[in-house]
Amino acid sequence: MGKSVIPSIIQGTEGRLLIYGELMEALHSLGPIEIEEKKTCLHVVAGGRAFLGVHPRKAGLRVTLVMRDEIRDPRILKAERASKNRVYNDLNLLPGDCDEMVKGWLREAYELCL
Repeated sequence: MGKSVIPSIIQGTEGRLLIYGELMEALHSLGPIEIEEKKTCLHVVAGGRAFLGVHPRKAGLRVTLVMRDEIRDPRILKAERASKNRVYNDLNLLPGDCDEMVKGWLREAYELCL
């Protein structure tokens, strides 16, 4: 899926479109990625493995970062251990929330797939 194509599940509210644009800009700066559109979410893939789930919400997005460890930050809604070396960390993103901390988490999740 190309960089400029907005998946149908993301379309809807202006807030959702804005944070999706911010998120995609941050992700494309990391290196090559693929976006897989599922029925209710998107999977962002690098090195053949999904490292990020993107779930539409009314005003923004809920993202699930696949990390080695639990992220200890008040913005993390839920952290769930999937295996010995993988934890799913969920957080909500609204426009303007894709700050340097979030970009660092994205980079860390991306690098786990390489």
